Amino acid sequence: MTAIRGARERARSEITAAIKDEARRQLAAEGAAKLSLRAVARELGMASSALYRYFPSRDDLLTALIVDAYNAVGEAAEAARDAVTGPDTKRPVARWSAVCAAVRTWALAHPHEYALIYGSPVPGYTAPRTTTGPASRVGLALIGVVRDAYAAGALKEPAESLPDAVVGDAFTLGAELGVELPGVVLTRLVGAWAQLFGLVSFEVFGQFNGVIAARTEFFEQAVHQLARSVGLAAPR
Repeated sequence: MTAIRGARERARSEITAAIKDEARRQLAAEGAAKLSLRAVARELGMASSALYRYFPSRDDLLTALIVDAYNAVGEAAEAARDAVTGPDTKRPVARWSAVCAAVRTWALAHPHEYALIYGSPVPGYTAPRTTTGPASRVGLALIGVVRDAYAAGALKEPAESLPDAVVGDAFTLGAELGVELPGVVLTRLVGAWAQLFGLVSFEVFGQFNGVIAARTEFFEQAVHQLARSVGLAAPR
């Protein structure tokens, strides 16, 4: 009975993977708004009723693809951060830069999946709370770099006064994440997170065409500026 159950689970896993692979192909060809369970089933030679046993609706399939994409870019960011070694004085900026570079590399290699999670909202689709954790992974990777630098005394807190409402939001965020950092640092981190994806989105979606030629160098410089904005600085 265990062997039969294991074979069924493997078969289900393989079919699920095939469905998602075909859905990704359709994302690339038609865009998320035109994703259709019937079209996916047709291309796989499945009856629509059979596919519904794996994904009851288009939104369920979209959610699975979104979670996969967030986890993929999150895993790339975390692996890049953890791969950095070297002198402690240089490590925070190097880790920060590695996370940012990994996000850009993944996005350029997977533009359609990137568009699914950071492009225009899909009409009629509302992401469930199950996407929140995966969506936070890159932000948490950046926060982890700054938190480690702060614990090691290697973070220079920005000298800036903030409106009370902004400080309140920062401390609420810190409490939710279980992160103890100064309010100004948390606020700058949120801004840096948004600016990172702004830079990547401009490149992926073509806004830099005819504007920036040296894109890698431009990105690296911008990333270092973001590192300084949150209190990380390479030694002289």
